[in-house]
Amino acid sequence: MLWEAAGAGAAAAAGSMAWAVRGRSSAVFAPSVWRGVRDRRAIALTFDDGPSESTSALLDLLDEARAPATFFLCGVNVRRLPEVAREIARRGHELGNHSDTHDRFYLRTPGFIRHQIVEAQATIAGVTGVRPALLRVPYGARWFGLRQVQSELGLLGVMWTALGRDWKLPAEAVFHRLARAARNGAIFCLHDGRERCADPDITSTLEAVRRLIPALRGQGYHFETVSRILSPTA
Repeated sequence: MLWEAAGAGAAAAAGSMAWAVRGRSSAVFAPSVWRGVRDRRAIALTFDDGPSESTSALLDLLDEARAPATFFLCGVNVRRLPEVAREIARRGHELGNHSDTHDRFYLRTPGFIRHQIVEAQATIAGVTGVRPALLRVPYGARWFGLRQVQSELGLLGVMWTALGRDWKLPAEAVFHRLARAARNGAIFCLHDGRERCADPDITSTLEAVRRLIPALRGQGYHFETVSRILSPTA
């Protein structure tokens, strides 16, 4: 019986740690949010891993739909495509920090985590003139040392209400996955890049967004940036 109790305790501890690292509402390692205020029929579209060579097509789509979004940028991709990063900001979208090289944070040292965030912050600010106030860690996996650097840089962690899984699912599945998750204050996570890949194929993302925006508008939703959807006064 003792080994059964010990096994149950170990499983519970592992489950608690998994939630602390990946749980969307967890604030164990640093403050974070996963949804906005619920008194407005608004949704925040967010895009990770960019900029990429395909980001401009997404920007055109968002412009046509008059839908503001929040882009969580990787420093390495900003350095590779600085003009695209500037174009995101020029078109009025919000910029967030998504680490420098999109490496996993869990099981890494606080020094490694700090370098990843500080380097990306400096790159984004230096290239675009915008200093991000929001951070989305790679894979949504937080770890020891994150709280200190978020506090130092004044960054708020952002998780998501629903994850599109657009890096592997076809557009139809991405669309239905997010449409089912629509609710006041929802934060949707999509991708305009594929980690550090050059010239990624984001056809699934583009087609899903092209369908999603009019479908949700037909239900009375409008679109806001993350910072705006977190504010009680729109």
